[in-house]
Amino acid sequence: MSAIPTLYIVPTPIGNLADITQRALDTLRSVDLVAAEDTRHTGILLSHYQISVPTFALHDHNEQQKAEVLIARIKEGKSVALVSDAGTPLISDPGYHLVTRCREAGVKVVPLPGPCAAITALSAAGLPTDRFTFEGFLPAKAKGRDDKLQDLAEEARTMVFYESPRRVLETVDAIARILGERQVVLARELTKTFETIHGLPASELLAWLGEDEHRTRGEMVLMVAGARKDADDLPAEAVRTLGLLVAELPLKKAAALCAEIHGVKKNALYKYGLEHLSGE
Repeated sequence: MSAIPTLYIVPTPIGNLADITQRALDTLRSVDLVAAEDTRHTGILLSHYQISVPTFALHDHNEQQKAEVLIARIKEGKSVALVSDAGTPLISDPGYHLVTRCREAGVKVVPLPGPCAAITALSAAGLPTDRFTFEGFLPAKAKGRDDKLQDLAEEARTMVFYESPRRVLETVDAIARILGERQVVLARELTKTFETIHGLPASELLAWLGEDEHRTRGEMVLMVAGARKDADDLPAEAVRTLGLLVAELPLKKAAALCAEIHGVKKNALYKYGLEHLSGE
């Protein structure tokens, strides 16, 4: 452990207590204080590993006020571990204000690698993982949720969401309505006894969820395939330019000039002209 008073970001298991790292355990044993989203919940973990360290409540409702208290403790020479109820702190969990204030105040911040529900789910989803976007929780209200999904309609990367059991049916229904029949993978109760990872087109997944109420219980990650774009999709401006050029030039020359102007494929423009522009 660092001899310099430090804030450690310590991931904790998302379900199975055996998933904690040795370094996380060593850190929790060595610090002077554990800042926890729910001290009772964290107390169960500490007790399981026979760790006796004082805890300090730090959650969404008090973080901005309590951050200064913790920074003062660290500057007095104490080291603090930040944990959330499960997974990596700050990933849709409290900690942002504390970490930001620590960095502004020159307090050393050390992140530990470890469990994260989003990454765990994504690794087994069977969706593209070379590029993805983590969107956290969608807005709770229907209009806000729908507006957000509409904003993401053209997103080509795999999208990862957290969702609550009470809203999952409405969310999958909204995905089907707004994003269409994308492949959607539900991962629930990861690392726990009833772990389920199930993927179907959106409307089929909605029907599957409705068949058994147990399928809508537990902690959930939803992963949605990104928008698919044909390699030959053409920008509207390129199509308009091609139409103007074809009125004055042979299609082959028009396609070549349009490709140079807009930086798109000449063959795609030529094919489009053959299929859609009359007189050629």
